[in-house]
Amino acid sequence: MNTAPAPASAPHSAPAEAHRWLTAEEQRVWRSYLHATTLLEDHLDRQLQRDAGMPHIYYGLLVQLAEAPRRRLRMTELAMNAKITRSRLSHAIARLEKNGWVRREDCPSDKRGQFAVLTDQGYDVLRRTAPGHVAAVRQALFDRLTPEQQKSLGEIMQMVAEGLQPNEAGADLPWLR
Repeated sequence: MNTAPAPASAPHSAPAEAHRWLTAEEQRVWRSYLHATTLLEDHLDRQLQRDAGMPHIYYGLLVQLAEAPRRRLRMTELAMNAKITRSRLSHAIARLEKNGWVRREDCPSDKRGQFAVLTDQGYDVLRRTAPGHVAAVRQALFDRLTPEQQKSLGEIMQMVAEGLQPNEAGADLPWLR
């Protein structure tokens, strides 16, 4: 997304004073952030595809299930935690089911609800894949930062996430779509 101001000669453009454009330094930071996060996600996807034949998003779903009580979560909760649409989650779970790593179970208290359950085979894949993934994360991110930078990055990302997480009822959230 281009965050630079439109040329002054652009038709139908509002006066420059009406917009709060990014400063040159903010533009540099923004583009560095986009560049780094795109490269990091690609790096982690390639590592997981190579080591386990799955994209990073699937690995994240398996981790969530492994950490959940009885290795199971309601599909709606899993979508909310992953910050993805129910449709995207359904597609991912179907692929994970095909691999034998996850199974779906109907919710006994809600006929419309389903659980995603991590199978023993899925847990074994996750256990074998985790060391390589942790090494890739460490090499790509944490080994490049001082402890102080790591702390600052964590605080900054938490502030950004909290500012973007809507709390009002009826908010347009991916997992509600």
